[in-house]
Amino acid sequence: MDFNDNLPIYIQIMNLLKSQIAAGEISGGDKLPSVREFSKELKVNPNTIQRAYQELEREELVFTQRGMGTFVTEDVEMIKRLRKDMATSIVKNFIEEMNKLGFKPKEIIEIISERIGEEIE
Repeated sequence: MDFNDNLPIYIQIMNLLKSQIAAGEISGGDKLPSVREFSKELKVNPNTIQRAYQELEREELVFTQRGMGTFVTEDVEMIKRLRKDMATSIVKNFIEEMNKLGFKPKEIIEIISERIGEEIE
């Protein structure tokens, strides 16, 4: 994973895990890699992984079972909310950027419709 210097690494790791959970790559109840294992994989300090896990736990997206590891929440509604929140954020940022480029709502809809049409074909 390539890290961006403008955002703390633990937040980038949280965002990676959130994206994987929202996309269904990691399912509710799945065990996350151990702190040590994940830190080796991402080549970051174990404390960074621990902080990301703690923050995800605070957000109730994961839970820790002592001696067993860290697991993704099995709360389906929580995962649905995560997906919706992430989608809303992406759309909001997209619309803001399109507005900066001078596009009007109707033009944005036309562009999206064309692109969706290309994806369906």
